[in-house]
Amino acid sequence: MADGTADQPPARRPGGRNARVRARILAATAELVARDGIAGFRYEEVAELAGVHKTSVYRNWPDREELVVEALLRYAEDLASVADTGDLHRDLVDFLLALAGGLETPFGRTLEQAIQPAYQSPTIRQALTRILDLRVAALQRRVDTAVDRGELPPVDSSFLGEMISGPVRLIVNRGMRPFTRADAERIVAVVLAGIRATAPPA
Repeated sequence: MADGTADQPPARRPGGRNARVRARILAATAELVARDGIAGFRYEEVAELAGVHKTSVYRNWPDREELVVEALLRYAEDLASVADTGDLHRDLVDFLLALAGGLETPFGRTLEQAIQPAYQSPTIRQALTRILDLRVAALQRRVDTAVDRGELPPVDSSFLGEMISGPVRLIVNRGMRPFTRADAERIVAVVLAGIRATAPPA
């Protein structure tokens, strides 16, 4: 009986040594993008940092932007996660702390810079939009669960996300002081209180 692996395109789902090589190349790309920016790295540097021959990089990613996109998507996954402990306030506080931590890394700063309108690559902007969509979707699932449990009145989860994440970006991007748990607690408390206070009567 076939196990189904024969139907998988090898370029998409490689196994064994090629999978390890690809993982090293993606990790090296993410590191160089974080250090030098999306426009600043070269294939030769990726190969050297990954410990592979330059042809391995070209063979797997003939298009430079596709390499950047895959590295961005792979290493930005943690920015999109929202836990569900049953305590919405705590989960949103932890989400904001994780978001701030991600934005404060070199990689996170590179993502933020690439989102700016001045960055003109449609392919990479598309990938960044996808990363943001994943984050919004994760938050939406958590908020919808809270609404179903009666923790929150019905609310536009995108609006809630903008209200709680906006101050994080402001504090982190200004770089005047670290973003703290006290900041996250206060932001979440104010936003949730406002949503509850302005909800139409049931």
